[in-house]
Amino acid sequence: MSVQLLSRASAALVALSLASSSIAQQTVAAPGQPSKQNAPLGQFEIVGDSVASAQQIFLGTPNTVFVVDKVEANPTQINGHPAWAAGYSLDSNKARPMDIVTNSFCAGGNVLGNGTWLNVGGNQAVKQGGVTADSQTGGGIYDDPDGGQSMRLLNPCDGDNCNWFLTEDMSGRRWYPTVETLEDGRAIIVGGCNWGGYVNDAAQNNPTYEFFPAQPGDQPITSQFFQNTLPANLYPLIWLLPSGKLFVQATWSTMLLDYHTHQEFALPDMTKAVRTYPASAGTMIMPLTPANNWTATIMFCGGSNIKANQFVTNWNIAAFTASTSCVTIQPDLPNPTYVDDDDLPEPRTMGNLIMLPDFRIVCLNGAGTGTAGYGYDAWAIGQSYADNPVLDPIIYDPSAPAGKKWSRDGLSPSTIPRMYHSVATLLPDGSLFVSGSNPNADYNTTVKYKTEYRVERFYPDYYNKRRPEPQGILSTLGYGGDYFNITLTKDDFFGDSSNAQKTTVVVMRTGFSTHTMNMGQRLVQLENTYTVNSDGSATLHVSQLPPNPAIFVPGPAYVFVVVDGVPSIGVQVMVGSGQIEKQNVRTVSPLPSNTTASASGNGSNGNSTTTDKQNQASSAIKDVVFSGMMVLAGAAWSLIFNL
Repeated sequence: MSVQLLSRASAALVALSLASSSIAQQTVAAPGQPSKQNAPLGQFEIVGDSVASAQQIFLGTPNTVFVVDKVEANPTQINGHPAWAAGYSLDSNKARPMDIVTNSFCAGGNVLGNGTWLNVGGNQAVKQGGVTADSQTGGGIYDDPDGGQSMRLLNPCDGDNCNWFLTEDMSGRRWYPTVETLEDGRAIIVGGCNWGGYVNDAAQNNPTYEFFPAQPGDQPITSQFFQNTLPANLYPLIWLLPSGKLFVQATWSTMLLDYHTHQEFALPDMTKAVRTYPASAGTMIMPLTPANNWTATIMFCGGSNIKANQFVTNWNIAAFTASTSCVTIQPDLPNPTYVDDDDLPEPRTMGNLIMLPDFRIVCLNGAGTGTAGYGYDAWAIGQSYADNPVLDPIIYDPSAPAGKKWSRDGLSPSTIPRMYHSVATLLPDGSLFVSGSNPNADYNTTVKYKTEYRVERFYPDYYNKRRPEPQGILSTLGYGGDYFNITLTKDDFFGDSSNAQKTTVVVMRTGFSTHTMNMGQRLVQLENTYTVNSDGSATLHVSQLPPNPAIFVPGPAYVFVVVDGVPSIGVQVMVGSGQIEKQNVRTVSPLPSNTTASASGNGSNGNSTTTDKQNQASSAIKDVVFSGMMVLAGAAWSLIFNL
C-alpha cells in the first residue's frame, strides 16, 4: 500500500474517532422487555437461515450478527459468485449476503477500540472441493482472491448500508491466527501458518506477531514460543491480562508475553489435555469482579489428551475419546499453576463456553470423540474428524460448591449436531445465537454431518421473567472518574426493594466466535452502592470501569443490570474514548454509602452525578448518535478506496 493510501487510512481512523467522541455525555434507558414471548426455557429453537455457513460470527450491532464463512458453493449468490459472508437481522431472522472479497477460510477477528471490526488472514483462492484455483487474483468459479494476507474491515450497521472492505495486507500469510485487542484499542495479530493443514509444521509456520494499525517502526516480531510449540499452535489461546501482559497457550506449553518489550516468560505446562486446535477445548477468561479484585482466572474445559506424534491422519482420530477435564489458572498471581475444576459430565471437544450476564457459563456444541478438522481419510465420518455430537447444553455456576458446579437441570438438547466450524454468542436479550457446523471441504448435504445453515436461539431460565428497565446508563464509559447513577423502580426489584442488595452492573463484550473460541469475550462487574427510596425504587451509584484499560479494553460493549439473577436487556455503549490511542485514566471517585429510606420517607437518596432528566433520556438518543458514528466512519473509510 502506498504512503498516500496509508495516510488516507489514518485520516479515516481519525474521522471515526471524532465521530465517536460526540456521545460521551449522553445517558440512555435500557430497552424494556424481550421481543420473544413465552420462549421455550432451557431449550433451543430453530429461528432462521444464516445464508453463509457460520464458521465465524460476531454481534456487530444490537440487532445484527455478522457471519463469515470459507469460500464454498453456498447456494446464495452475490456479485455473480457464491456468498461467503452475511448480515443476520435478529428482528426479522433474515440474512442478507455480503461480499467479503477474499477467501476468509479460518480467519481471526476482533473489534478495535473505535468500533471497527477486523477480520484477518485466510486461505488461498480455491475452486470446488477446496482445490487450488487457477488464478489467485480472482475470476474462476468462485471469484475469490487469495486471502492469506488480507485484513478486512467492517463498520457494522443494521440494514444494507455497510460492507466489508480491504486495507493493507499483513506482513505475511496467516491461516488460523488469533487476534486480541490491546489497551490502546489496537489489535495484536498472532501466529498461524502459510497454507493450512490438519496441524502446523516447521515448513509453513508463521511464528510472529504484528500490530494493526501499525505504528511507525512496527515490524513483525518473531516468537521463540511459536517455534517451539508445533504442531498444535494454530489459533493460539491468548488473553490480555490486567497486568498488561498476554497469556498465551499452545499445545502443552504456556507463557506470558510482554508485547512492549517482546520478552517471553515460561509458565507451567498445561495439564490433562491439549486445549488448542484441533483438540479444541472450550476456553474463556472468567468474570472479573470487585470480589476477586479483577483478577484474571482462565478456564479450559474438554479438548483431547492427544500426543504430539498422534497429530497425523493415519489412524482413526474420529473414534478417540475427548477429555472431560476442566482446569483453571490465575496467571497474574505469583507462582501460577493449573488447578483442577469440576469435570464436564461427558467428554467434549469443540464445546463453546459462553458467559451469561449473571456470571454463569453455558457450554454447548461439540463432539464426544475425535477432533476438529476434516479430510477424505477412509476412517472419517463422511469428511468429519469427529463423531458422537454432544447435543446437550450444560451450565456452570461459579458460586456452586465444588463437585456441583455443572448442571443441566431444566435443559433440553438441540436436534442439530454442532461440531467443526460451529459458533455461539450471547445476544443483548440474554439468549444465545447458535449456528454453523461444516466439517466438509465444500458445500455438502449428502454426508452425515452436512454443511449447516440453520440458526438456533437458546433461552436461559431467566428469559421469560420481567426484565429490569434501568434508566441513566452512560453511553460512554471511562476508566475511573466520577460515578454515575442508574435508577430502578419498585417493579424492577420485583416488588422487593431488598433486591437492591442483589443487583449488579456488568459490562460485557461478546467477542468474535470461531473454532470454539470467542476472541475478546469478557465480563467486568462495576462497583456500585445503592440508595433505596421509601416508595421501593432505588438509585444505584455506579463506578465507571477500573482505571486500567487492560481489565477491559476500549471499544463497543454492552451494559446489563442484573437484579437477583435477572438481567436487563443489554445496552450498547462505547468503552473509552472511541479512538485508537492511549486511554485517559482518572482517579476513582468514592461511592456513597448504602442507604435505605425509612417507611416515613426519611433517609438519604445519596449524591447524584446525573439529573433525573438525564436518567430518563430516551435510548433513541444513543442509537442515533452511535449510528451516526458508524455512518461517518464508513464514509471516511470509503474515502480511502474511492479517491
